Amino acid sequence: MSGHSKWHNIQAKKGKMDAKRGKIFTKIGKELIMAAKDGSSPDTNAKLRDVIAKAKAANMPMDNITRAIKKGAGELESVNYEDITYEGYGPNGVAVIVQSYTDNKNRTAGNVRHTFDKFGGNLGTSGSVTFMFNKKGQMVIEKTDELDEEELMMLALEAGAEDFSAEDEVYEVITAPEEFESVKSALEAQGIEFLEAEITMIPNVYTALDMDASEKFQKLLDKLDEDDDVDSVWHNAEFAEGFED
Repeated sequence: MSGHSKWHNIQAKKGKMDAKRGKIFTKIGKELIMAAKDGSSPDTNAKLRDVIAKAKAANMPMDNITRAIKKGAGELESVNYEDITYEGYGPNGVAVIVQSYTDNKNRTAGNVRHTFDKFGGNLGTSGSVTFMFNKKGQMVIEKTDELDEEELMMLALEAGAEDFSAEDEVYEVITAPEEFESVKSALEAQGIEFLEAEITMIPNVYTALDMDASEKFQKLLDKLDEDDDVDSVWHNAEFAEGFED
């Protein structure tokens, strides 16, 4: 699942990834299958290259990655998935984008709509919230004693990053989508490892939530996370200070 650039979301997602690694691998596997339909070589398929980077950042075994790519390229039998995106609003008008890979769009649409309705939200039309987001490359790096913030920032910016920021426990590097791979490669060449490395949707405006709304919205996110058809969720919620899911 993908949220925005606030450390709370990154931390929550990392914890859930550790607890539900099998489910995460299943979802990334679908992404690899979809991306590999446009070519099985990451050298010529930028989308596949990005998803492979995401898979590696999640510590997905190379055998799983290779098998999914072969399925997408038609070398192994595979289910035919569709890429469908839903847009809507959660509690307090939080903007939400849901990306799904599904073999049954009626099932997925019904499940997503039910989840929004159940937890105080509603689905909108295509384009109803995407204007509140920018597509960006995002790399999240854990703070350690070995990493010098100033040196890391200069390395990232010189490689072509748009922005560098320090959160409580991590550094965040933001790039234009087309610069993502080159910046990531430059950092990797210096031995930098990532908690996350992916193309994502970052809000250009945030919706602040109080404690009650934070709890309601987290329940909506958790329910979407349980749906095997849902791959990524982006939103512009700013959780209440002190909120822990």
